[in-house]
This record gives sequence, C-alpha cells and structure tokens, in this order.
Amino acid sequence: MTDETFEGGTGNPPAELPSRRTLLRGAALAGMAVPLLAACSSSGSGGSGGSSTTPTTGGTSSGGGSSEPLAATSDVPDGGGLILDDAGVVITQPAAGTFKGFSNICTHQGCPVDNVTDGTINCICHGSKYSIKDGSVVGGPAPAPLPPKPVKVEGTDIVLA
Repeated sequence: MTDETFEGGTGNPPAELPSRRTLLRGAALAGMAVPLLAACSSSGSGGSGGSSTTPTTGGTSSGGGSSEPLAATSDVPDGGGLILDDAGVVITQPAAGTFKGFSNICTHQGCPVDNVTDGTINCICHGSKYSIKDGSVVGGPAPAPLPPKPVKVEGTDIVLA
C-alpha cells in the first residue's frame, strides 16, 4: 500500500466536502425551522376569561345524519369559547344560547389559536384576534377571518352541522 500525495499532505485524499454556500444555506434553514416549530407545536393550555382547550369527545360521522358530540352546551361559557384542537374547531357562545363554530387555525401563518378571552379568539404566535361573533379579524396581522365551521345544538350536545 502506498501513500498518495495530494495538495496539503499525504495519505488518503479528503472526501469531497460541501461548499460553504451549501453549509450556510443549511444552517439558515435549520435556524428558521426551530422558532417556527416552537411557535406552532404547542396549542397552549387555555387561558383566562372563559377559554379552555380540551380534546373532543368524538369524531364526525360520515353520513347525512348528525355527528358525534363535540361538546356539551354547558362546556362553552356565555360570552366565551372552547377550543377543540382534535376536531380543528373553536366553538363560541357570543350570546346566551347562540353557538358559532370556526376553524382553530389562524389565517396569518397557520398557527392554532390559543385562547378565547374578552370576546376574541386569540393566536399567540403573532397576536391576531378574531371576533367570537363572526370570526372577523379585530386585531393583529391576520389577513382574513377564521373560516366558519357550522355547528348545531342537538339537545344539550354541540355537533358539526
């Protein structure tokens, strides 16, 4: 076995290394991913003022009939709301006995909303706020209202319509 001579020494030549541009690009992408994952991976743990985050009690059925209950009417505070991350829905009660459903995903950058407080559905990622009455934007950088998710009351249960 003989040592080969190459620029910088003898022995085995070094393996082909990635360019500095490739390394910098990879480092930049990795650095950008960490804050995004941290901001969007946690849906929070409710908040004050009548908000809470709880799992659903069931999924939707696949027929034309009613669906499994998402929550009981008593679970949604009057003037507040309930975030159901597993079902992807926020149920609000803007007035006693009136229930509204909205997507739980902020229209700004796709973070899940975190809490319902003082008449607004709030995203803590960038401060967007939506009305519990109609999902319209009332603050922050959100470009569009929360999409509606039709809900209806069946007895004391709230289901997707």
